[in-house]
Amino acid sequence: MPFSLIDDKLKFVAPANLRYIVPEGELQGRPAHPKGCVAKVASSVANQHSPGKSFPMPVRYFQRRFVVGSVVGSIVLLGAAAASAQSSRPRRVEQKKQDSLLLPQPTPTPVSKTKNVPLLDVQPVKPVGNAPASSAPADTTHAFLLFQQGHYEASAKEAKQVAADDPQNAEAWKLAGFSEMGMKKYAEASADLQKALDLQRAAKQEDSHTVDELAQAYFFAEQFARALPLLVSSTTRAGTQPDTQMIYYRAVAEYKTGKIADAEKSFNSVVKLNPKDSSALLYLGQIALARNDLDGAIVALNRATVNDPRLAGAWAQLTSVYLRRAAAATDETKADADYLSAVRAGEGLIKLRTDEDALILFGNALIGSKQYARAAAALERAATGKDAKETTFYLLGVAHSRAKNFPKAIAALERAAQLKPNDVNVYRELGYAYEIMKQYAKALAVYEKGLSIVPNDADFKESADRVRPFAK
Repeated sequence: MPFSLIDDKLKFVAPANLRYIVPEGELQGRPAHPKGCVAKVASSVANQHSPGKSFPMPVRYFQRRFVVGSVVGSIVLLGAAAASAQSSRPRRVEQKKQDSLLLPQPTPTPVSKTKNVPLLDVQPVKPVGNAPASSAPADTTHAFLLFQQGHYEASAKEAKQVAADDPQNAEAWKLAGFSEMGMKKYAEASADLQKALDLQRAAKQEDSHTVDELAQAYFFAEQFARALPLLVSSTTRAGTQPDTQMIYYRAVAEYKTGKIADAEKSFNSVVKLNPKDSSALLYLGQIALARNDLDGAIVALNRATVNDPRLAGAWAQLTSVYLRRAAAATDETKADADYLSAVRAGEGLIKLRTDEDALILFGNALIGSKQYARAAAALERAATGKDAKETTFYLLGVAHSRAKNFPKAIAALERAAQLKPNDVNVYRELGYAYEIMKQYAKALAVYEKGLSIVPNDADFKESADRVRPFAK
């Protein structure tokens, strides 16, 4: 399985702010829903896993106006995916009947190609001249046999003993490196394979197997700058068909070293050779998202989720991108369609993950599509955690408020205010809920608290003046 974006090292580019804007209340003389509420939602991961940048994400609602923020986890990224005739809506994939909310998160970690490349060129080497004085093996014959049998630790130990007795023995260093790759000791493997390659080059006997294995050792040790030239050599070797997995590693190394245009070309090459490579498509979607190519991102991410319905990072990114595109839409019908698509993508996400960040994102999508009761149910689940975030309670309050369940809205918003006392967005929503419940003194106090944070805010001034005559 190719290197994943869901681990802790390759995090998602997740938008830092989601804004929802809802028109004012219809009844003249009644308080309108708060304007301009902005909340920042901390991103999760997830994995994985991403460049650590964030992007503003305005999103509109069309009943009453308010603004909320949201991010997806890990986890960030940047390239337009190839044009596709597929719909930009997330596709439904048949799942086996099971408790989908408890499914484990997929972990598509790449594996070394050691087992896939027979070491036909690793030959037992007999010493030249007198045998070493030590009792160590006289050559790599036995170490090589151990390697073939999968006894990597014993093989590495014997090969390194031969190398210690004969430091110029390139085959001993090479066999030690291959054995260490089998044990996933990538740092040690890269050091020994580098010694082998240096000796081969000095003798003008460089071999492709050593180059390829060293490239992977550096890659898995996350030394991408050192891996990249070797990966380029491996994938551009004259007279050979480049291996798809090695092109993928090259693309990731290019991405991680900031060569985004090169990475996009390489990921597209991977998809051309293997149209179902979901990890490459996920990268392409994030590359497109980073340059604000929302249509291209949606195409790539939809393909990724179709090819691998258990790729949680793709569902999370797809939900976010639909929300961003809905925000940018000038046509209300198109915006509503994108909100519904965000809900469908969110449903794919929570089949795999039910952590707080996933539920926050799903709740955002449900609020955007005006499914307030469902949003409240999802956010209530997120709010049960002992370390639930202020944003969870804020969005929960918004969902209850839009569903006209003001007592529950007040309870959630009061908790949000305790967790983040200087968030003016909470005070807009809380003041509105108090005012609707005719708790004018509390509404005035909340509006004045908002004014103390943003003294020149016209909405707070207007709201405070409106309720002041009734506050006792």
